[in-house]
Amino acid sequence: MRRRHKNDGDKQKHESRDSRKSDSDYSASFFSSEKRVFFFCLMFRMLNSLLVQTYFNPDEHWQGPEVAHRIAFGYGHLTWEWKRGIRSYLHPLLFVPLYRVLAFLHLDTPLVMRKAPRLLQSVFAAVGELYLYKLSAVLFGDNVAKWALFSQLANWFMIYCSVRTLSNSLETVLTLVSLYFWPCMRSSSRSSTVSRKWSLVLAALACAIRPTSAIIWLYVGLLEFSKERYKLKLLFLEVAPIGMLVLGLTCLLDRIMYGTWILVPLNFLKFNFLSSGGDYYGTHKWHWYFTQGFPVMIFSFLPFSIAGIIYSKQWRYACLLAWVLGLYSVLGHKEFRFVLPVLPIALIFSGYCLAMIEDPGLAGYKGKESSKKRTNCSLKMVLAVIFLLATNIPMSLYMSLVHQRGPEDVMNHLAREAHHGKVKNILFLTPCHATPYYTVLHRNLPMRFLDCTPSEERGVLDESDHFLMDPVSFLSEYAKNMSLPSHIVLFDSEEQKLKNLLNSYDYREERRFFNAHFKVDRELQASIVVYVHTRQ
Repeated sequence: MRRRHKNDGDKQKHESRDSRKSDSDYSASFFSSEKRVFFFCLMFRMLNSLLVQTYFNPDEHWQGPEVAHRIAFGYGHLTWEWKRGIRSYLHPLLFVPLYRVLAFLHLDTPLVMRKAPRLLQSVFAAVGELYLYKLSAVLFGDNVAKWALFSQLANWFMIYCSVRTLSNSLETVLTLVSLYFWPCMRSSSRSSTVSRKWSLVLAALACAIRPTSAIIWLYVGLLEFSKERYKLKLLFLEVAPIGMLVLGLTCLLDRIMYGTWILVPLNFLKFNFLSSGGDYYGTHKWHWYFTQGFPVMIFSFLPFSIAGIIYSKQWRYACLLAWVLGLYSVLGHKEFRFVLPVLPIALIFSGYCLAMIEDPGLAGYKGKESSKKRTNCSLKMVLAVIFLLATNIPMSLYMSLVHQRGPEDVMNHLAREAHHGKVKNILFLTPCHATPYYTVLHRNLPMRFLDCTPSEERGVLDESDHFLMDPVSFLSEYAKNMSLPSHIVLFDSEEQKLKNLLNSYDYREERRFFNAHFKVDRELQASIVVYVHTRQ
């Protein structure tokens, strides 16, 4: 009987350690399920990419697929950033093979051209989620990894943003994979040199795509140097050679594409940090990320993430969150997507809290667990899951299917019309970059939009500003100097001021598309309208 009690005690000890497996135990148990996790995430994100039908940020189209379309098909628009050399071709080139394969197979129809880039990004997103699962399992065990993955897949902002073709989305994937391989960030020294080299390569790629990613890796580097005995060896034999190699190859790639030697990361940092060029697009209070930006992104997972940080005591990652939000707060221009790479880290902590609700032993509970306590834990778990799904699913559906869908719908319509030869040229009387462009139209037709290139002199208004100040005078002057297009696209807020003038120029309303229920940056843009010239 004594031996039996001893065995029972050993069994309880082993069970209490299940969520904190060693690297070797984790590797053996996880390998059999890692393909299953990846394919589940892949299917989820591919469906997610088909779900998203709204417009979020111009860079999704204009800084990736639009540039790739120009390379693959010979036409497409390069924004002012490419003329000043503050963007690397590394990210857009990922979409070039996709476009060329579609063209070779004669599948480059308006529908496929619209969906294919996000489907490709869904593959990258699934890879990131696989490594989020693996990182969570290494840090906390399989049960936490399961709930961390749930948090990642259920979070409304990840559904809304992770499959978009933003460089920030790919940066997030590279960050997750590289954090998994970095030894000091996963409490492991096993194969530390090899893992660290892989991590350095991926981190360097993330910085090449988004130079501001260096904020994350500055923190990781400081943490590593505080623990590493051979600091100079690490710096000169690993960090410097790998960083210079990736930087050199990226510069060579940009030399080929730009036609001249150019150091993109330096130009990017000079514009956004040294000259505060990003402030041209608006500024926020210093505390915006802490009080509005990040809480909106993490949404109802916030209390679970805070509890996870407190109970897990994984301060390295908690400090990384604070570090990134703090340094980005120094910049005047702030956007949700800038801090996207650390959102999955916060969701890992949410996973820890959910696993703790499911198994109180994770939080250090000791003693015999009664059936009543198990029932209470099960009820709490069910209520927590229902609460998270009930808050995040409606939000993700509304933002992905309803809010600001007008720009996507209007370009889909014009693409179909152009495909049937009904469009000759288009004028966009909207704020600049307010719709997708040649990537969706996929016809080499003349198009023009209002320019908003930042001036080197502060206070100088751009063409878009002039139009918004006095739309009637702007269009009248335009009609005197330029031939009028077959189609004009504008938001209803400007249409009300221009309707009589458009009628006088023989334009009639062709289609109207819903856009939004509430205003975002400017006055309410409830719908977007297409006017067609009656004499075309």
